[in-house]
Amino acid sequence: MTKQTMNFQAEVAQLLHLVTHSLYSNKEIFLRELISNASDACDKLRFEAINDGGLYENDPELKVKVTFDQDAKTLTITDNGIGLSMQEAIDNLGTIAKSGTKDFVSKLSGDQKADSNLIGQFGVGFYSGFIVADKITVESRRAGLKADEAVRWVSDGGASGGGAFEVEAISREARGTSVILHLREDATDYAQAWKVKGIINKYSDHISLPILMEKEEWKDGELINPSDEAGGRQPGGMVKTGEWETVNKANAIWARAKKDVTQEQYDDFYKQISHDFEAPLAHTHNRVEGSTEYTQLLYIPGKAPMDLYNRDHKAGLKLYVKRVFIMDDAEALLPSYLRSVKGVVNSADLPLNVSRELLQESRDVKAIRDGNTKRVLSMLETLAKNDKAPVADATTEGVTDVLSAEDKAEQEANLGKYTKFYAEFGAVLKEGLGEDFGNKDRLAKLLRFASTTSDTATVALADYKARMKEGQEAIYYITADTLAAAKNSPQLEVFKKKGIEVLLMTDRVDEWALNYLHDFDGTPMQSVAKGAVDLGKLQDESEKKAAEEAAETFKPVLAKLKEALKDKADDVRVTSRLVDSPACLVVQDHGMSTQLARMLKQAGQSAPEVKPVLEVNADHPLVKKLDGSVHFHDLAHILFDQALLAEGGLPADPAEYVKRVNALLV
Repeated sequence: MTKQTMNFQAEVAQLLHLVTHSLYSNKEIFLRELISNASDACDKLRFEAINDGGLYENDPELKVKVTFDQDAKTLTITDNGIGLSMQEAIDNLGTIAKSGTKDFVSKLSGDQKADSNLIGQFGVGFYSGFIVADKITVESRRAGLKADEAVRWVSDGGASGGGAFEVEAISREARGTSVILHLREDATDYAQAWKVKGIINKYSDHISLPILMEKEEWKDGELINPSDEAGGRQPGGMVKTGEWETVNKANAIWARAKKDVTQEQYDDFYKQISHDFEAPLAHTHNRVEGSTEYTQLLYIPGKAPMDLYNRDHKAGLKLYVKRVFIMDDAEALLPSYLRSVKGVVNSADLPLNVSRELLQESRDVKAIRDGNTKRVLSMLETLAKNDKAPVADATTEGVTDVLSAEDKAEQEANLGKYTKFYAEFGAVLKEGLGEDFGNKDRLAKLLRFASTTSDTATVALADYKARMKEGQEAIYYITADTLAAAKNSPQLEVFKKKGIEVLLMTDRVDEWALNYLHDFDGTPMQSVAKGAVDLGKLQDESEKKAAEEAAETFKPVLAKLKEALKDKADDVRVTSRLVDSPACLVVQDHGMSTQLARMLKQAGQSAPEVKPVLEVNADHPLVKKLDGSVHFHDLAHILFDQALLAEGGLPADPAEYVKRVNALLV
């Protein structure tokens, strides 16, 4: 086959421009990505060879080799993994599946360090080689193909303005792939052993395959005058010996004993698998034995990925079986609400040919999933417990609990971490109330909310319950689109008047999640926007009597309001929950809230038509003005629409609402 010149996919050309012109703040990530790709190629060969041992040919020891040539200014990463066919080279190196570059470009923040770490996250790690190279040559032969069916792929990354690459058939005895980077003038230090070894130790030490480099030793220079030892020598230098050495530990980090792994190594491994540039908030590393044997290394990130709520977001743990890589995103190993957790599970029991379908049905997988879930929740409980510094109790007269040095260090290390976690993942955690009934009580204790005493989501249900007023029989909450809408809702007026704390819930998931949390530790959860207000023992007899008398006196007006608003309101009644506002909207005890109905419609989903209950304040001047007014019909509709506006909704006919208000103003 003769040499062919082909054009890059438009998105690849755009990516290459970004890589070569923008991402210079963390150049060394290119080697991390290329070694990771080489390791993946070996994992893929190992997996395919389960059913076809002949793919190993005569080279069963999988490895990655890194070589450099200072004179030629090249750095080469070679693996003996699965390799590429001609068509695979064209497809994989000339295009990006699922338009990953569009996502990549849309996520750029301007922080070059953060942006460079997005490369691996969007599956375009190969192109990071152009950060240091002005040309890349790839030579590869797929396992199982003949020696003369290999391929050479060459591109300058669009530096010449062509935006193209060349491919040709070549002969290659060894299976696998060599990526040859022709280094830029400002990147020639990457053709030095100390520099390359340092990067490998930093980013790729955990790779379970041996990463080999040729040994070097110091050699003195030749004598300037061969007959005179004292005459001096030419400059000496490092020379290659022809022997190969393993420069990484070549032992998966999760397979080592915890005492042999430093915190820095744990953090570096997390950054490698998550493509995050920040350290995780916490991790857990355990070998679980019993009916199901597996090793887990799980991390809680400090920052949510930008596509956390994207339906196409790939989540899950890396799954190995007997140290054979199986898949990158095994979703069955954790429930969906913990999809932010990163890590690795190595099972001793699952079959090597396990598929995603088998994962869903396996009893062993269920045991691993349950074990992982409990470990993650335990980590979160520890973070929550140590989130704030303990407050000294003035009544103890200087006597405080004595903490061990270890406990004190853990407490100090975790200060503020749970608050950080909850700000990023709190809304996702709430999904667990409906998904994980067995752990519902543990999850409820981990939830945090804003309230009428705190604008930030720091109030735990246990804290709320501990400071409930004497005689209070429910945990009160309100859901709204924004914190401002919740704080200023007319439905809170009587609670503010009596100093009763109300939880303010503003996440879109709250309304759905609270359907599964009817009580907390025996105390019922009560929405202040559902049903008639009943403060129980917190409302004295005189208040109850006054409300009953007002309702009786107002009956004729209520009847006229019901008739006027029969198409909008399910009922109209006098309420004692309002202090300053003329009216508010509520729904029946078990009805769908108007807010949830709006959200469903905005999401394009069908929602039942919700007819709320209009509650009016019989003491308000506007409500009193209704009786005998010639504008009764218009005032009734204005009253309803204003109540709808107050809770964040819009009148069904805004123009008609404006027309009615204007008519009364002139």
